[in-house]
Amino acid sequence: MSLHQKIFNNTLIQAVGKIASTGLNLFAFAFMTRELGQSGFGEYTTVITFLSFFAIIADLGLTLVTVQMINSDKDNENKILGNLFGLRLLSALLFIGLAPFIVLLFDYNDGIKLGVMIAAASFFFTALNQIMVGLFQSRLKMNRVVWAEVISRFVLIIAVILTIKYHWGLNGMLAATSIASFSSFLLHFYFARKFAKIRPLFNLNWWLKITNLSWPLAITIAFNLIYLRADTLILSLIKTPAEVGLYGAAYKIIDVLSSLPFMFAGVILPVLVLAWQKKDLPKFKNILQRSFDVLALIAMPIVVGTQFLANDIIVLIAGPEFIEAGMILKMLIIAVAAIFLGNMMSHAVVAIGAQKKVIWIYVFTSITSLIAYFIFIPRFSYFGAAAVTIYSEITIAILSTIFIYRQLHIKVNLIALSKSLVSSLLMGLILWLLPTNLYQNFLGLSATILLAIISYTYFLWIFRAFNKEDMKLILNKQ
Repeated sequence: MSLHQKIFNNTLIQAVGKIASTGLNLFAFAFMTRELGQSGFGEYTTVITFLSFFAIIADLGLTLVTVQMINSDKDNENKILGNLFGLRLLSALLFIGLAPFIVLLFDYNDGIKLGVMIAAASFFFTALNQIMVGLFQSRLKMNRVVWAEVISRFVLIIAVILTIKYHWGLNGMLAATSIASFSSFLLHFYFARKFAKIRPLFNLNWWLKITNLSWPLAITIAFNLIYLRADTLILSLIKTPAEVGLYGAAYKIIDVLSSLPFMFAGVILPVLVLAWQKKDLPKFKNILQRSFDVLALIAMPIVVGTQFLANDIIVLIAGPEFIEAGMILKMLIIAVAAIFLGNMMSHAVVAIGAQKKVIWIYVFTSITSLIAYFIFIPRFSYFGAAAVTIYSEITIAILSTIFIYRQLHIKVNLIALSKSLVSSLLMGLILWLLPTNLYQNFLGLSATILLAIISYTYFLWIFRAFNKEDMKLILNKQ
């Protein structure tokens, strides 16, 4: 099987798996929001957001470094993985273990403080998973990750249903999240044993090599944290749990959608690293351009379609009580487009080992975003938070693209993006002509989305956004 076909098959498996796991996750989310309501889900969102600060810091850049180190030194794969796992184990214990103590210093209610203690286990096991995910990415064996995700989502749904049946409330929901993460870790660990010996190693020399490579990413991720999660944290400190719940409901959908480009880029990253190591710049440019085109073709219809269907999607998923979150979703979806379009450029930076040179991008974006959050959230609540989130994602995308252009003289071709935008607007025209009561139930909404996909694909074909060569590649004829 050719490398192109391996990439396609790996991506297809991930896409199918992601659709399945996302559907199951949203199913569990729907149970949660209906059981907890705006305020209860706001408290749940606050707990998860608070812990995410510690979990992201605990990452130390090791997730992306795993792929890079394995591909560059196959002979020492077990040593690399073992020391990465050992370092991750220590960082997760240290940073995530601090969260239940640090939360006591905040003016949260006792339910949230207890919730942080319960849900800390979820983030601990997720942190350990990432090293094994890096191994699967390197081997183009992401089907193992897919299985682990899907099965753990079933575990989550069962635990959530039991929580509702026995009225365990917020703490039960958080415990369900931790149980699902633990099951995911066990599955990842079991699958990884087929490819490598996974056991924690504590070799200081290897740890120094790892940290020397990862510290720029660690700093970058720490500043990422500010503009990615500070909005919800600040909102939780100065606004009501109900407002946090509305913002959290919209952001849940954003989290689901924004995971798609990272999943795709995770598959492409090993190939970019290999092309760069072989000094094959034409191939590097071609892969980067094609990847950008694919993400652009996906992003544009999502943004346009959401402007018409946001309220109905929110009501269907989270329940009628959360309909106000529809307006927030319409705004935040623009940030998703920026994530799609800038994601490959950020991963290209990692592929060429230029992490240190882009730290200033994340420092600048984080500082300006943090200032803006304190200005706009007190005045405009979740709308202010959404507006600053859009600014931060667009800034990262633009500055990362400019950096890649200056370093490699790669000028991104925007033809596919332009055709996608025009096709999406025409799709939007069709949605605008449809009666609004058509998609106010599950069947109507599903039929509307299917119609939108068909019409968008048709317009792409009319404008020749993809050609015969692309089709042959997909069908394994090239």
